[in-house]
Amino acid sequence: MKYEVVIGLEIHAQLSTRTKIFCGCSTAFGAQPNTQVCPVCLGMPGTLPVLNKQVVHNALKMGLATQSHINRRNIFARKNYFYADLPKGYQISQFELPICEHGFLEIPSEGGVKKIGITRIHMEEDAGKSIHDEAFVSKNETLVDLNRCGVPLIEIVSEPDLRGAAEAAAYVSKMRQLVRYLGICDGNMEEGSLRCDANVSLRPFGEKKLGTKTELKNMNSIKNVEKAINYEIKRQADILDDGGEIIQQTLLWDPDKNEARAMRGKEDAHDYRYFPDPDLVEVYIDEKWLDEARKELPELPDKRRQRFMDELGLPAYDAEILTASRDVADYFEQTLAVSGNPKKTSNWVMGEILRLSKEHNLPAGALSITPARLGELILAVEEGEISQSAAKTVFEALVKEDAPVAQMIEKLGLKQISDQGALEKIIDRIIAENPKEAESYRNGKTKLLGFFMGNVMRASQGKADPQKVSTLLREKLSS
Repeated sequence: MKYEVVIGLEIHAQLSTRTKIFCGCSTAFGAQPNTQVCPVCLGMPGTLPVLNKQVVHNALKMGLATQSHINRRNIFARKNYFYADLPKGYQISQFELPICEHGFLEIPSEGGVKKIGITRIHMEEDAGKSIHDEAFVSKNETLVDLNRCGVPLIEIVSEPDLRGAAEAAAYVSKMRQLVRYLGICDGNMEEGSLRCDANVSLRPFGEKKLGTKTELKNMNSIKNVEKAINYEIKRQADILDDGGEIIQQTLLWDPDKNEARAMRGKEDAHDYRYFPDPDLVEVYIDEKWLDEARKELPELPDKRRQRFMDELGLPAYDAEILTASRDVADYFEQTLAVSGNPKKTSNWVMGEILRLSKEHNLPAGALSITPARLGELILAVEEGEISQSAAKTVFEALVKEDAPVAQMIEKLGLKQISDQGALEKIIDRIIAENPKEAESYRNGKTKLLGFFMGNVMRASQGKADPQKVSTLLREKLSS
């Protein structure tokens, strides 16, 4: 391409509060349309909004996690526009004084790590939802669900530092991971609790002035973020190659048709006629409040991943997988506290635990097999009580029944035979029953060790300690 791609993202994260930002209505997902509303979120005349303190607290945590400057004085503003799903005719947001400014987020890139600037993070209420689905309405009708009106959001606006669809997808993925680690948003894009709008423009390489941008909306997965941006890059490049001009507008991404269509002309800030909301007082963040938010910050994913490599000696791949989710990272560390073996614990968590989590659509911490039980199982293998293959059988049993590991091993009859005297009796019998093979081994056909191993394991019903069997067999066959 002869054009440089310039992308800025606006991410709306629905904050995990039980009630809305300015009233006591529920924020639970999936309720029947228009059942979670009241006069305040419906904008009835004479009603007054009351700010939900937890919204401010969650926004503070996000600002601290992104190294942002925290504005101690906060003002709410009215953003005026008219749409079917906005009954008040305005949205309460922040304009001149957002709660957080000038932060950054680091994302993986071809050169290692790239720092993406964050212009601002501000609090606002969500609008309702217009439904145009032809399965419910005719082409000339629109249904409106106002359950989302007043749901608390933070909008995270990036600097135009992204240079391609892959970088944009990496940024959204990292931002979703961060809000989940902080526990301030569930990050479920398919439910609309994390939404992304992309401002895309092209300019000739070497040009400093930004090109005319378009805004992409309705991207409900990270895969669709990448697809939509790549589509828009190609569309703009084709127009510019043909000598045309890009029109500033908002485009709606259609994931079924893999195309974007024009929604409306792109508004600028002056189109919204912002002014301070007269019904809401200014909010001041004091040092005590800031300290409370700071103390609640968990160890963030990048730092945790590095610690897993530096202190536990885990490979970069393992550390990346384990820290992708705070829930999985917590499960791993709780298991490790019992097992004491980082790599073997990592193998079990990345294998069996992630498999179960996917099969049952449950977070690791909600699975029936607890970290303590898994740690005991790994320890049993380490101490030679059971074999690795037997451990898989015990694991499946522990998934179905909550019982002590030692009791389950006994119940299934899988305790490994490690007693030397017992093993020697079995080995002596097997050698005596196969004199020709024993003689061939002594004459140099050492591959026959596998033959004897198999016979001993069968004779012990798979309970013999393989390492001890191997050592004893070599000694007796060589004597």
